[in-house]
Amino acid sequence: MAGGATAAVVDATFTVSEGETFVVMGLSGSGKSTLIRMLNGLLTPTDGQVFVDDADVTAMSARDLRTMRQQKMSMVFQHFALFPHRTVLDNAGYGLHVRGTGEGEITERASEALRLVGLEGWEQRYPQQLSGGMRQRVGLARALAAGTDVLLMDEAFSALDPLIKREMQDQLLELNAQLGKTIIFITHDLNEAMRLGDRIAVMRAGRIVQIGTAEEILRDPADDYVAEFVQDVDRSRVLTAAAIADPHAEPADGVAPVPGSTPLKDLFALMSDRAEPRPVVDEQKRVLGVITPAALFAALSHREETSDA
Repeated sequence: MAGGATAAVVDATFTVSEGETFVVMGLSGSGKSTLIRMLNGLLTPTDGQVFVDDADVTAMSARDLRTMRQQKMSMVFQHFALFPHRTVLDNAGYGLHVRGTGEGEITERASEALRLVGLEGWEQRYPQQLSGGMRQRVGLARALAAGTDVLLMDEAFSALDPLIKREMQDQLLELNAQLGKTIIFITHDLNEAMRLGDRIAVMRAGRIVQIGTAEEILRDPADDYVAEFVQDVDRSRVLTAAAIADPHAEPADGVAPVPGSTPLKDLFALMSDRAEPRPVVDEQKRVLGVITPAALFAALSHREETSDA
């Protein structure tokens, strides 16, 4: 770049599907927070375009950007961004208030959003009366009350204690199973990325070095950087029966099939009860392949990756 400036994000190209949770993961300084702020027009890229549906965010006027943020794309921040002088209910309904929505509708939608995040009965409290996890629930409720199709979540759970962080992850997964929002989630936590993301983009020095599902990234890292990043991941919680099923092997007679979505950690008890090769099936009960004890232990011990290197 001119003047010796350093590019924060370079050649970042990706598409997020409706209803998908797309996680952007990287260490501090990798460009992920800059990237998410370009998606809703808080920062303007020096080159390139950002489309929401068919509308180019980079070409929008300031007025159109405000409308887009109010109607299409909400943001949940790491440090809550709540108004201390407003009640929980008022904070949850603030986006609707800015939009000019009537008070009755604001109360109804904000109350429903608070119920969804488990804060029913806390409407008249103030942020300082809440724990960190509860404050982040208010931030999430505010985004849900706005009714936007897209949620941007920038390190939304990073400031929380580990136990509360996991509770919030569980809640997000449950909520999105109900609501089907499109979520772009920023994190530096690889385990969080693999737990939440339908797909994950790994960033390094402003570039996206790999995009894939958790299983794809774990089994086939794009380079040494990604391989080092994932080496300490608990593979038993990420890899599934479908990922290691052999499509050419024959199952033993009379052995019950296992769903392809079964995590490897849950296969140990099954394989210890009966060690014969087991068929792996999809949701339509179609056989995807066969899993053996040897394949199970090879996947967990990295033997396949080591032998390929």
